[in-house]
Amino acid sequence: MSSQLLRFMFVFSIITFVEGNTSIGEGCSLNDLRGLTSFKVGIQIDTSGRLAKWVGHSCCKWEGIVCNNRTGRVTEILLPGSISTDEFLYQSQMKGRLSPSITLLTSLEVIDLGGLIDLAGNIPSSIGFHLPKLRKLYLYGNNLTGAVPESIGKLSKLEELVLHENRLSGSLPPSLGRLKNLKMLLVYSNQFSGTIPDSFTNLTALIHLDLHSNSMTGQIPDRIDKLQVLEELDLSNNFLRGEIPKSLTNLTSISVMYLDTNFLEGEIPFPSNSGQLPSLAFLRLHDNYLTGKIPTSFGYLVSLQRVSLANNHLGGAIPSSLGNLVALTELYLGGNRLSGQIPKSIGQLSQLILLNISHNLFQGPLPHEMSLLQNLQILDLSFNYLNLSTIPQWLAELPSLSKIFLAGCGIQGNIPEFLQKTPSPIQELDLSANHLSGSIPSWLGSLTQLYLLNLSRNSLVSNIPDTVTSLELLGVLDLHSNKLTGPINQIFKIGENFPDGSLTYIDLSHNSFSGGIEQIGVGAQCGIQFLNISQNFLEGRIPTTIGRLISMQSLDLSYNKLSFNLPEALANVSLLETLKLQKNHFTGKIPNGFLKLRKLKELDLSDNQLEGEIPVGKPLSDFPESSYSGNKGLCGKPLTACNNVSSKVLS
Repeated sequence: MSSQLLRFMFVFSIITFVEGNTSIGEGCSLNDLRGLTSFKVGIQIDTSGRLAKWVGHSCCKWEGIVCNNRTGRVTEILLPGSISTDEFLYQSQMKGRLSPSITLLTSLEVIDLGGLIDLAGNIPSSIGFHLPKLRKLYLYGNNLTGAVPESIGKLSKLEELVLHENRLSGSLPPSLGRLKNLKMLLVYSNQFSGTIPDSFTNLTALIHLDLHSNSMTGQIPDRIDKLQVLEELDLSNNFLRGEIPKSLTNLTSISVMYLDTNFLEGEIPFPSNSGQLPSLAFLRLHDNYLTGKIPTSFGYLVSLQRVSLANNHLGGAIPSSLGNLVALTELYLGGNRLSGQIPKSIGQLSQLILLNISHNLFQGPLPHEMSLLQNLQILDLSFNYLNLSTIPQWLAELPSLSKIFLAGCGIQGNIPEFLQKTPSPIQELDLSANHLSGSIPSWLGSLTQLYLLNLSRNSLVSNIPDTVTSLELLGVLDLHSNKLTGPINQIFKIGENFPDGSLTYIDLSHNSFSGGIEQIGVGAQCGIQFLNISQNFLEGRIPTTIGRLISMQSLDLSYNKLSFNLPEALANVSLLETLKLQKNHFTGKIPNGFLKLRKLKELDLSDNQLEGEIPVGKPLSDFPESSYSGNKGLCGKPLTACNNVSSKVLS
């Protein structure tokens, strides 16, 4: 009797197991069908239309589903947000929540739900207990929240874990260190905190590790050199502290190392000798608190193509050994305390495209060997102690140079005429904070590729030349703090290459301009975001056409002689965050339309001749008294109530 009972129980258990995994119709396990149906139910909107085709029981024929031909079990869910065909690239959207029932599909090897933008919910806490065959998990670019579950460490076959660009939080679980087959771990741009688990050093198959743009704290694990096949490491934009581990030197396969934008300190510890880090091509250590000198051994990193050591506390001279980095294309050393002269060996960097050594303590003269940098496109020597007096002519003869930044370099005299005949058209020119004198040359209008022109903080005189209207690509114009005179109308007559004009930033403040304000908003230049014409001698009224500048975020017309009423049209500039009109002669009432300026954070209407009640409501009532002081006729919150003002006047 007992043997028959045992036999019955054995047969019953087999039937029960098979029932949960048996195929229906043309191949679909009951559990798989339940899991997929639950996933579909959790999605309210699917702009791709793929889920609408999920009908019937033959789930192996559904779009985005791959099954094993032998077992009939679902092995892959492929529903990425980006849909690419031979004819078009389409970004789809799924709005809803990730169903935990996805763990019913126990034969899954690949889940790709990346880039669905509005897919919310959590990573199922039991995922590690139910998906033992999972090799690739793509949940990036969604709206997932919560923590990475501890059970994920049980996915022993997992090779790629891609969770970046969500809102995941909490600490990274140490159990991740058990994933011995993991080759790719991308969890950047989330809200993770806590330290990098020491167990990560057990991920000896890891090729790509990216934790950037989180809130990770603590130190970089000392034994990180155990990751011997690691090729890409990005720990940037976190809150990591301590010194850079010397063990990083032993990573023989690494080609990308980004440790920038942290709180790292101490000296640069690598390389200590030749042959170390032989594959390192891209190195970013900028925006830390590194000290000491650039090591002479830096010249051993012969594979380097781009390196940024900017914005640290590095001192001393640039070692001449940097000339050995013949593959270097970009070198950023700005914002340090580097001193001495630029070494002649820099002329050996024949592949160099960008050189930025601004905001240091370098002294002149510039080595003539820099004229050998035939591929140099961008040069920034700003704010050093170079005392150039004049711009070297060989600099203007560099065949590829198009962006020149020489602010605060002690340049004197007129703007040199040879700048109009450079082999490569100048796109950006910054000669600010020098000792330039004379006029703005009319030939400047021949620089038709110019996007940025900064001549501020010099001693330039005369009018803005009419030829400036030829600069149809000009986006940034900064002429503040000179001795310029005449009208400003030519600025707003610059050509019409773009629907809203090209200019986005204009600063003409602290000069002696005296006319042309009526041209604002009349011509093509309606895309201006920043406009500062303060501290001049402008007269007349603000034109109603200023209301066409709907992209403007900051407007400063203070310290002029402007008068008449404030135009109601200013209310159309709804993106305005800063409005400064103090120290003019404006009269009349503050327009009620100013209440539409909901983004306004800074307002100053003081020291004018405005009168009447300040329009009641936000944002105007939120500003302090100082925003309205010096207007004897104004009343209402935050100033004295209007009835009190009336009684005082009567008495």
